[in-house]
Amino acid sequence: MDTMRLRRFTGGRPGPFAVTRFGLMRLFLMSVLGFATQLASAVSMQNIEFSALPGGKLEVRMDFDGTPPEPQGYTIEQPARIALDLDGVSSALDKKKHALDIGTAKSALVLDANGRTRVILNLTELTNYNTRIEGSSLYVEVGGVGSKSYLKDTKSNLDFTPSGTAQQKNIEAIDFQRGEDGEGKLIVRLSDPKTNIDITREGSKIRVLFEDTGLPFELRHKYDVSDFATPVRSMVASSAAGQAQVSISATGQYDYLAYQVDNEYVLSVKPLTDEEVAAKEREFQFVGEKLSLNFQDIDVRSVLQLIADFTDLNLVASDTVEGKITLRLQNVPWDQALDLVLKTKGLDKRQTGNVLMVAPAAEIAERERQEIETTKQLEELAPLQTEFIRIRYANAAEIFKLFDPEEDEENEGAATGSMLSARGRVIVDERTNSLLVTETAAKLDEFRRLVKLIDVPVRQVLIEARIVVADSDHSEQLGIRWGGGGFVNGFPDNANDDFFTFGGSSTTTTEVNNSVVQNNPTTITFPDALNVDLGVTEIGTSSVAIGFSGDGFLLDLELSAFESAGHGEVVSQPKVITGDKQQATIKSGTEVPFLESSSSGRTTVKFKDAVLKLDVTPNITPDDRILMRLVINQDSVGGFIAGENNSQIPLIDVTELVTEVLVGNGETVVLGGVYRTEDVRSEVKTPFLGDIPYLGRLFRRSNDRQLKTETLIFITPRILADTLVD
Repeated sequence: MDTMRLRRFTGGRPGPFAVTRFGLMRLFLMSVLGFATQLASAVSMQNIEFSALPGGKLEVRMDFDGTPPEPQGYTIEQPARIALDLDGVSSALDKKKHALDIGTAKSALVLDANGRTRVILNLTELTNYNTRIEGSSLYVEVGGVGSKSYLKDTKSNLDFTPSGTAQQKNIEAIDFQRGEDGEGKLIVRLSDPKTNIDITREGSKIRVLFEDTGLPFELRHKYDVSDFATPVRSMVASSAAGQAQVSISATGQYDYLAYQVDNEYVLSVKPLTDEEVAAKEREFQFVGEKLSLNFQDIDVRSVLQLIADFTDLNLVASDTVEGKITLRLQNVPWDQALDLVLKTKGLDKRQTGNVLMVAPAAEIAERERQEIETTKQLEELAPLQTEFIRIRYANAAEIFKLFDPEEDEENEGAATGSMLSARGRVIVDERTNSLLVTETAAKLDEFRRLVKLIDVPVRQVLIEARIVVADSDHSEQLGIRWGGGGFVNGFPDNANDDFFTFGGSSTTTTEVNNSVVQNNPTTITFPDALNVDLGVTEIGTSSVAIGFSGDGFLLDLELSAFESAGHGEVVSQPKVITGDKQQATIKSGTEVPFLESSSSGRTTVKFKDAVLKLDVTPNITPDDRILMRLVINQDSVGGFIAGENNSQIPLIDVTELVTEVLVGNGETVVLGGVYRTEDVRSEVKTPFLGDIPYLGRLFRRSNDRQLKTETLIFITPRILADTLVD
């Protein structure tokens, strides 16, 4: 037999003394720990946060004003719940209950009483969790699967109460095997073979309850046995109220068999073949009490009478029911026996209350056809009545379309002219939002019933969107400008008449020459031209200048610098109220005009929207959550480009989000975000000279700019309370 087997424990069975000593030691340690906890200074929980991790995991972070204690926890399979106890901890949180929709977590509850804080995580299904302490924070990671093994322990710190030491009956070991036919076998070794065991099946789970039986702490685990390739996916061993329980989760079509050999209890879960599944479905079509029939050449009417007597039903058999039948049925449901007799003789049945009517199938079909024709004729001859029906919440014209035969013919799939007979008429009074219906009494009753179901107030939803745009801008500029001028005697023999001038431009040399000719040749006025003009020109620029003059020349230099930083945040908060499954749109902004030429040569004025727009269609689910289809736009003018006829065409910066999201009532979800960073560095310099190391600083200007923009979109739907009275 190809059997895979893996046990959690090795070695011999501990004796009674060893178990008692182990239990006493644990009780002693518990007492010491409890006493130490009471002596320790109280720690307060200051904050709790929940965040989603990859793989559908949930991380819970709890912050304290000191070092938190090690949590002691336990889990519950039904309802799925993880509870963590923190001894010596008080809660300073304002909110006790927190709604969640992360992974398998539905909500969290924080309770504080008697010097202890309990954190309860409500789950859709039980899963594993891990805890760790970092400084003054306690982290709990819920969900996910670790490295694979044949038996995976997915619980820790479940209970610190020793079990199995004060009970006479205990579970000594839990094992799992795979049989040769692919069945999964749960093997439980009991200390007492007379243990009372109750097994039940609930959906896809099989629960095995061991009454008055203890389960040691080291066996309380969730086991992943999916690698055994059996219908069993996982097992959960737990203990509560002095009873041990093993819950088995299985998939597919299966059947189970339980038996006990001495002190070993075995539960075998076997997969079913297609033939076995079909046979099982046929078997469960009949649920009547079982009976046995053994007759030869017995009248069919007599067999029907026997079945009627067995079931206490009143029997009415048609005169055309006749013939004999031979049958031998052992432990067959009575409804299956009746079905076999009817099919054998070409009969059919109709049951009304406790009266069973039997007749040939053709006769019953003909009778029902005649009843339908009679009913139709009665409707055609029934007197007509006129009734005024007021529509309170819906639109009378829209309801009229549902019952107008002409509308039904034009719109395929609309429901329908069948509500009105050929003589029925409906008139819509739009002023009073009412319907004037002319029909038979039966049709009027049916019409009123349907209108009552349709004419109900639509639930209202408030959609609040928050669009946050945060930006920061940082700019640094450094520039320089310098220049000068001078003169030199042109000729030694005529120094007072000829001069050689130099400067930053021809304007400089002209100024210097005029200054020398018109004034004292040994002085020079400040020229107006620069050799390098690369200074910073921004408003608020800081600068420092130096100058140097000598005999016949002048040199000046100005170093300028500019640095700016800014931070801005724009919050747009559109709100709109709409009905369930009804689209709503809210728009705010400007239309930017521009000129556009047509093919005929005419120039027309066109507009581009630069608006904030929220388009939403909510759908309230039966569990009071909201499924929303959202289209969010936040557009702005980003600049202009030149068009025809010197027109300026605007450029629109578009931010758009189109999505569908399911959100709990009153919860906020972050739908999307855009983070953009711009780093710009520019230089203006004199060719060649600006590239000289160190000296090139005199021939260039630099500009460094950093721009960061972040856009976040938050959506919060709220179902408004219905205050209308029906």
